[in-house]
Amino acid sequence: MDIFDKCSRYTDAKQVMAAGLYPYFQVVQSAQDPEVIVDGRRMIMVGSNNYLGLTSHPRIKEAAIRAVERYGTGCAGSRFLNGTMDLHHEVEARLAKFKKKEAALLFAAGYQTNLGVISALVGKDDVVIIDRWNHASIIDGCRLAFGQTLKYRHNDMEDLERILVSHPEKGKLIIVDGVFSMEGDIANLPGIVRLARKYGARIMVDDAHATGVLGKEGRGTAEHFDLEDEVDIVMGTCSKTLAAVGGFIASSHDVIHYLKHNARSMIFSASLPPPCVATIGAAIEVIEQEPERRAQLWKNAQRVREGFQEMGFDTGLSETPVIPVMPGDELQAFRMGRELYEQGIFANVSVRSAVPEGRALIRTSYMATHTDAHIDQVLKAFQIVGRKLGVI
Repeated sequence: MDIFDKCSRYTDAKQVMAAGLYPYFQVVQSAQDPEVIVDGRRMIMVGSNNYLGLTSHPRIKEAAIRAVERYGTGCAGSRFLNGTMDLHHEVEARLAKFKKKEAALLFAAGYQTNLGVISALVGKDDVVIIDRWNHASIIDGCRLAFGQTLKYRHNDMEDLERILVSHPEKGKLIIVDGVFSMEGDIANLPGIVRLARKYGARIMVDDAHATGVLGKEGRGTAEHFDLEDEVDIVMGTCSKTLAAVGGFIASSHDVIHYLKHNARSMIFSASLPPPCVATIGAAIEVIEQEPERRAQLWKNAQRVREGFQEMGFDTGLSETPVIPVMPGDELQAFRMGRELYEQGIFANVSVRSAVPEGRALIRTSYMATHTDAHIDQVLKAFQIVGRKLGVI
């Protein structure tokens, strides 16, 4: 058997392409702003995670430029060897302070952060317990770990307790998305904390879609629930509100020291480049100094969610700026994505395995920099498409 046989047999995407409905790998020819250029057309972007609109913020762009002028474009090695600069330490200290933890550690990507942290912490005598709707990077990190992986039903505390009760002698790590990336609902962190205390488990929260978005000061899920002292590890990505690329972990000094010497995805990867690191530090400053951005983000999200619901769209479990429209059927989702594209709206089509079977959706997400005019056009386009396809 030829190992490449599976490649020629894979026809799922080709069938969607042949139908003229393929929505992926669209080439964007401009910055990730509320309006983007795709195929020479100006479109409204509601498929970006640039929640606070910081990728084009003048102060943040200037920080990246200054970093290139001082440090060059890359580190030419891993953090473990030659790739740790004073800039990394400065931004890690800023991240730790922002997340109210003792220390922080930067990784080259959010995906690599979860792979490295989970596989390093969860040993053969441990169990890692995850929500079934957690991000793929968490699932893949669990696959790399030597411990046992157990899943509980989405946000179901009774099911979580059932698992905890059955493993009294094991080391236990509960991992959960703070904001679930597809339907935009928030983890039941108070329930998780209560059970973790009761059964001696540690808690790790993936704040990829919560950093800069949730909490009075934008510190994330734990701040949102006033539980910052109860969460042991906070993970975050730098490609969303932090306007760059990369990932980070924030925790105690002991945990960070251990990860520095055991997280293989950090040790054996090239260091995050200086302009990205400088961007992250500048973005934290803007998040702290410009709270009006977060207020506008939530105002925009509330208006869109209410508009969709008034039209009769199913917006799933959304309670954040991630707002799905859920046709449920995969073919209908592809059709809807194509029709929206024709209306000048860039949205994301999400089907298996990004979402459970039967929950295919159009994923939309909003920015603080969307104007009322942008939102008017989005709502109008969704109404036209929804009626045309019989979704509403």
